This record gives sequence, structure tokens and C-alpha cells, in this order.
Amino acid sequence: MALDAMTRTRTETDSLGSLEIPADAYWGIHTARALENFPIAKRPISVYPDLVRALAMVKQASARANREIGALDHEKADLIDRAAQRVIDGEFHDEFTVGVIQGGAGTSTNMNANEVITNIALELAGRKKGDYAFLSPIDDTNRSQSTNDVYPTAIKIGLALTLQSLLEELKLLRQSFLSKSEEFHDVLKVGRTQLQDAVPMTLGQEFHGFATTLGEDYNRLTENAYLLYEINMGATAIGTGITAHAGYGGAVLRHLRQITGLDLETATDLVESTSDTGAFMSFSSSLKRNAVKLSKICNDLRLLSSGPQAGLGEINLPARQAGSSIMPGKVNPVIPEVVNQVAFSVVGADMTVTMAVESGQLQLNAFEPVIAHSIYQSITWMRQAMWTLRVNCVDGITANRERLGAMVGSSVGVVTALTPFIGYAAAAALAKTALLTHRNVADLVVEAGLMTRDEVMKQISPARLSGLQAVTAAIPIVRAADSVVEG
Repeated sequence: MALDAMTRTRTETDSLGSLEIPADAYWGIHTARALENFPIAKRPISVYPDLVRALAMVKQASARANREIGALDHEKADLIDRAAQRVIDGEFHDEFTVGVIQGGAGTSTNMNANEVITNIALELAGRKKGDYAFLSPIDDTNRSQSTNDVYPTAIKIGLALTLQSLLEELKLLRQSFLSKSEEFHDVLKVGRTQLQDAVPMTLGQEFHGFATTLGEDYNRLTENAYLLYEINMGATAIGTGITAHAGYGGAVLRHLRQITGLDLETATDLVESTSDTGAFMSFSSSLKRNAVKLSKICNDLRLLSSGPQAGLGEINLPARQAGSSIMPGKVNPVIPEVVNQVAFSVVGADMTVTMAVESGQLQLNAFEPVIAHSIYQSITWMRQAMWTLRVNCVDGITANRERLGAMVGSSVGVVTALTPFIGYAAAAALAKTALLTHRNVADLVVEAGLMTRDEVMKQISPARLSGLQAVTAAIPIVRAADSVVEG
């Protein structure tokens, strides 16, 4: 081992030869080769802090397990333990420099973690970086492990940690829609099916439906999260446990459960678990479901706020920025639009995960790096999209009450509420007249002598029209000739 302070590099050697490594770098030769080989995404794995923390958790648990079973002496295990804790606490994340997209089934990521944690430990011992004769990234920090059990386990733990922040934001967004549903509980509007006028409802009911959708997605994401709790530590290369010391699997599971706070379980078939990535596909699918349904909600917000003069104009979204460089005064629904685009990306990422899962061969899936990147990016973007939708849009939505009231009053859908009292034929004729004359439906019913004003107003009250109050046919159906109704 040579350390040249004048040129600020140190020489490290692997089976392929030697390289000069920046003297102050905590990563080493394996990471350096990855930086040369994979200049693809230009995004290091440190963009996903929970993945870095999860890698350190796995290394910490392994050090404790190896110490417990006597596979690693106490001094080395304690140094690795302390170094890993510093990474868990948020230090040295910028040293995790390998790209998120890489060949080698994650070996570069595992070695990046081994090297960084080893060099932190060396400094804690008063040694120089690169003094691997004292503490080795492979023989010590990676003891009883392989990339093929460390990497998928770390991905799963990191996803479980990242998911918690997504779920918290999802809860807040759902609550925002619930608050709006309460605010708009008495605001009548025209419902629509196939973009055509249907029967009345309240704006509160519409927003409550949005909240219910998000609540269902919360449940589905939570259910699928448990798929991430099955790990394959102790499997090493292909699931046979070669080079793992006796007792390591059970010990590392115990320590990982204690460190992460997650209810992790070791797979019953380590060979199958090492090659299978189905859990990632299922989890990605639940993210896609959430993204698609959130995008649909944003489509509805854009439609409901369209105009404001020549569109539906039922609600007002907060103005976030000038909407045009040529049309003065134009304001666009930029927040729902950006959430739509995030959803498109999540859908594409799910297809990437699906193809990567399908493309695994025999005892290992080599494409876990793109699986991990795709899912982590989806979670990260979804979390930020939900935040901006809540803070910059939903919380500030207002209702155009007068416009909504006018549309309900002239809507032929109102006559549907009167069919139990005047009959379908009379109601159909009234609807036709209302469409032709653009007159108020209630006025036409009263003028035709089919119901009194009080009776009509009772049946078209917000509570009745929205279905919040049951219809009671307290008066007999009046059969009137179509000519009388149309007249």
C-alpha cells in the first residue's frame, strides 16, 4: 500500500491491477472501476439516501452477527459497527458515488459500501485510508456476505423506509381532500357521465370520492409493503450459503430486525429467493395504481377548473404562475399538469421493472440496479408530487357557487329527482322542453301543474338531490299529457 501525500493519491490494487485513488476518498478501487465503466445516468446512488442507510444497516447487522458467532474478532466488528452507524446517521453519503444504473447485479454498489465503511472504520482506528491489511473491505466488512444477498436486502429495507414518507404525504393529501369535501358539502353541482350532464350531486361528494380513492391506495401500498420484508441474508452467491459461517443467517436476521425496526423474515427457500424479484414487481404495480388514480384526480381538477369563461369553471385552482408568454392574464393548471407527468413516468418505470423481472436468468437477476432505480425514483417523485398538489393546489381550491347553482337550476338532470312523483314520460317531456327553452326545470313543473312550488323545492333540495336524504313519495304521481307538459 502506497500513499503519496504530494500528489494526494493512494494506490489500490485488485485482481485486474492497480489504480490511483484520490487520497481523501473513502471509496476505493472497485468504486473507481465502476465510475469508469458506468457513466450512464450521471446520478449516484446517494440520490436515494434510504438505500445508502439500508446498505449501512446490512453491514452493521452483519458485523454484529459475525462477532456473535465468532466469525470476526471484536475489534474489527466494533469498528465496522461504529462506521456503519455514522452512515446510518447521515454522514458520508456523498461518498456513495457509483451510478444508479450499473452492470454486475449491484456488485459495484455493494463494494462502494464495503470500501466507504471500511475506510471510515480505519480512520476510527487511527489508521490511514486504504490500510486494508488491517481491515479489509472484502474479508472483513463483507464477511459471510455476497452482493446477491446484501444488495436485494438493502433495496427492500430502503424501500420500506422510503415508503413511510410517501404514506405520510398520502395521508396528508387525503386529509386535504376530506377538508374540501366538508367545505363544499352543501354546494350542488351537475354530475357527469361520459362528459355529458347526468344527475346532481354535491361538490363535497366529488371531493370525498377523491379522498376515498387515496385512502384505498394507502391500504394497497401498505399491504404490498409486507412483500419487502422477506429477505435472503445468508444466501450468499446463489442461495446455498457458501462461505457464510454457521449460525450467521439467524443472527443477522435478529440484528437487522433490531436495527431497522422492521418485521423482517428470512425466506424459506434461499435459492428461489435469490433469483426471484417478484416482490419488486408487485410493489411497483401498487405504485403504478396510485399514480394512475392520482393522475385521474388531476384530470378531473383540470376539467372542473377549465375556462374560466368558456369552460366548466366550477372550481378555481390557485394561480401559481403566469400561463402564457403571448396571452395576457392566462393562468394554467400547472400543478395538476406536473402530477400527471409524474404519473406517466411511474407507469413507464413499472414497465421497466416488469421487463427487468422477466429478464432474470437461472440463479440470479442481474437487473436489480434498474429495478431499484425505477422504484426509488417513482416513490421519490410521487412523494414530491403529492406534496406540491396538496400545498400548492388542493388547499387553495375554491368553488364558483353561483355558477354551480345556475347550472343545477337549468340542468335537465334535476328532473330525474322528480320522476317518482310525475312519472318518467312527463319527466322526459319536461327535460326536452327545458333543453329547447333553456328554462328552469322547477318553473316548468309548477307551470304544468304537476307539483306545487313547495313540493318541487323539497324534492330538489341539496340533501335530496345528492342522495343524502331518502326520497319519500308523499304525493301520487300525476299523469299529464305530453302536450300539456311541452306547452
